[in-house]
Amino acid sequence: MIKEFEPVIHGILSLLDEWEPRLLALTNEVITNRRNSQNRTIKQILGHLVDSASNNTHRMVHLQYRESPLHFPNYASHGNNDRWIAIQNYQQEDWHDLVMLWKYANRHIAHVMQNVDPSKLSNQWYCSDEKLMSLKDGIIGYLSHFELHLHEIDELIKS
Repeated sequence: MIKEFEPVIHGILSLLDEWEPRLLALTNEVITNRRNSQNRTIKQILGHLVDSASNNTHRMVHLQYRESPLHFPNYASHGNNDRWIAIQNYQQEDWHDLVMLWKYANRHIAHVMQNVDPSKLSNQWYCSDEKLMSLKDGIIGYLSHFELHLHEIDELIKS
């Protein structure tokens, strides 16, 4: 495993352990009715984190065998992440199933991070029409995105 990724992987796994029981203890009213500034419920935010884990896992895999720079669909731009949330209808997803999907998708991305080929860390993808991001930077940045959305959930729980 790449030493620089250890804090990211440890952070993801620790947050999963901390948040799983907390999420499962929430009432249906809290997870379906409270909304953040993007008009997302806790269920929808958690669904977005599932999408993030899925898309980033695929991106990390593609960046290790395809030509760099990689053109990979950016699900998070131009409102597409909201389309993903709506199309998959996370608002109606069984809460326990959604929490388990979130947990295991993120345990898997941590596993993928542990097994990244060090010779591929400088491979890049277009994260916007003109901006490139390396595999290394994508992995390092994943934890802060994960924490950002857990903070949003925390704010909604407290409201």
